[in-house]
Amino acid sequence: MMTHVRHGCVIIHRMYTYFIYMLSSRSRTVYVGMTNDLTRRLYEHRAGMVAFTTRYDCTRLVYVECTSDVWAAIAREKQLKNWRRAKKIALIESTNPAWDDLAPIAVAEGADPSTRSARSG
Repeated sequence: MMTHVRHGCVIIHRMYTYFIYMLSSRSRTVYVGMTNDLTRRLYEHRAGMVAFTTRYDCTRLVYVECTSDVWAAIAREKQLKNWRRAKKIALIESTNPAWDDLAPIAVAEGADPSTRSARSG
């Protein structure tokens, strides 16, 4: 556990890994999100529990990065959400040019698949 003071309050929290991720549809509509449990959150998206991703069928995990700092994760998610579409696409294609679904890698290894070479095909 870790403690720190924020806005005059002592906050105690467990050490987590936070994931900032992008999902895509086949037509390449992009959704940006953040979670501390990527496996659970992917399930929620694919089970239709998230309105935007259900409406636009965003089920492919095409980009992910991780950090242990929750405030950095929140800031990064906000940053990515404010980017123009072209910049998001460039970021995705820098690590995953084929827009492969990275979920099998992320779930199986519990790691940051954005650091791996994208598979072709």
